[in-house]
Amino acid sequence: MISITTKSPYALQALAELGRCGGDGPVPIGELARRRDIPVQFLEQLFATLRRAGILKSQRGVKGGYTFARPPGEITVLEIVELLEGPVGRDAQGIFGDAARAARDVLAASTIADIVEREARAAGVAMYHI
Repeated sequence: MISITTKSPYALQALAELGRCGGDGPVPIGELARRRDIPVQFLEQLFATLRRAGILKSQRGVKGGYTFARPPGEITVLEIVELLEGPVGRDAQGIFGDAARAARDVLAASTIADIVEREARAAGVAMYHI
């Protein structure tokens, strides 16, 4: 079956925020958590997993925080989801296997950079409707 917990949406939100504001150097995890209203301790656990997997780099100290270890345009949503949740659609068969393959295709076709761009477009659209 397809099962996605709160881990993946929180991680993707934080990674999108990092992609949005992380161009100038490391971003403290507390800042990312505050901006996206994510519990810091939970985000620390998620980012530790992503750091060990080579998605993120961390820097300690006063000017410490997180940066991407690879370009956001090379990191797929599927990669993040499967790191945190396990294989999408594992053991799914029949119609559920078809649904799992479709979900995998959608998640594999989207990158962190795509999410950042999508959020920027959505924010721009909202600004015009005020």
